[in-house]
Amino acid sequence: MENQIENNVFSDDKISTAGIKQESSFTRALRKNRVLLMMLIPAFLYFFIFSYLPMSGAIVAFKSYNFREGIFGSPWVGFSNFEYFFKSGQAWTVTRNTILYNVGFIVVNTVLQMGLAIFISEIGGKYFKKVTQTAMFLPYFISWVVVGMIAYNFLNVDYGTVNTILNKLGMESINFYGTKWVWPIIITAFCAWKNVGYGTVLYLAAIMGIDQEIYEAAQIDGANIFQRIFKVTIPCLVPTLIILTLLSIGNIFRGDFQMFYQLVGNNGPLFPITDVIDTFTFRSLIQSGEVGMSAAAGLYQSIFCFITIIITNKIVKSYDKDYSLF
Repeated sequence: MENQIENNVFSDDKISTAGIKQESSFTRALRKNRVLLMMLIPAFLYFFIFSYLPMSGAIVAFKSYNFREGIFGSPWVGFSNFEYFFKSGQAWTVTRNTILYNVGFIVVNTVLQMGLAIFISEIGGKYFKKVTQTAMFLPYFISWVVVGMIAYNFLNVDYGTVNTILNKLGMESINFYGTKWVWPIIITAFCAWKNVGYGTVLYLAAIMGIDQEIYEAAQIDGANIFQRIFKVTIPCLVPTLIILTLLSIGNIFRGDFQMFYQLVGNNGPLFPITDVIDTFTFRSLIQSGEVGMSAAAGLYQSIFCFITIIITNKIVKSYDKDYSLF
């Protein structure tokens, strides 16, 4: 009995000693990396204040919100706001448009970004590279309001640049703002024009990180420029490609509100082909003032975005866990 008590005491001492060692090692790690951790504080505060704290407002989706009683005082209505969204007859249309547009953006932007990054990395001339990168990256900083005005001046049926050229060639004007089928092409083109520069820089950075000895070895083996691109560059870009694609898929149920709203505006005839969840929710909120329905649509987006990124990451992880996000 006494031996058992002594063994328990010794085991407790070992556990406490291990805990002290573990705590001290954790404290040492904090002290050692305190500068790096302090640099993370602004990012942590930003996401905590603007991303995590607002999550408490998701309960509005289950309430009949009124301004007098506030978020937490408004009466519960269960899933009535979701029923309103799905019974509106637009839930499937805006969800389909959102997914298809985002899939198109991912495919087109990825191909253009990778292609331009490889092209710039292979061409000679330092100054030409700098000018090309600047010219491609500049549209990224232009507001969608300005882009909307540029699009209007290009596509306007009366004095737009495109129709002016067509009239000069003896052809009839095209009413772009009354023709549905051209808008998926127009929106995808403007999205690519504005965002391709940013993605190209990311892929260029990945290309610059490839060991040059691999290219030298391939060149010694007699590989031409196209063989080096397809056998060395593109395989080395796969991890970057997968990570950027995963991040894009995480927002596949979200439409860029400013892009769609500034390019299309309140043009009713184009809504069946250009309306996404974000623009539909915005108009519903402005026209009817249904805050609960708008919150339900936003929660619907968030849930499906979360499910999509989990499934996609699981698929990537089953292929190669080193390529997954988590």
